[in-house]
Amino acid sequence: MNTANLQLKGLIMAMAAICDAIVEKELLTSGELNAALSKATKAVEEDDDHELSDANRAAILFPIRVLQLAEEAGRKGERLTFSDYAKLVAKLT
Repeated sequence: MNTANLQLKGLIMAMAAICDAIVEKELLTSGELNAALSKATKAVEEDDDHELSDANRAAILFPIRVLQLAEEAGRKGERLTFSDYAKLVAKLT
């Protein structure tokens, strides 16, 4: 596997843990965090300036969707692996 892919996996999982900490420390509510991630998703979906292919847009949205799923799992007290999140994202798209 490409080293960059492994680094991105680590970064995404680190961001998921940081998002959990932000909610646990009550810096943002779960709803506020989800709203921020939804805003990021909307910005990518509405970006017509770069004429992205569907595959490229899906690739950009992937980490945002993982973080949304991680936030949802955190609310339920669940801890999933990167592979679990990847499978869930695949089902959503």
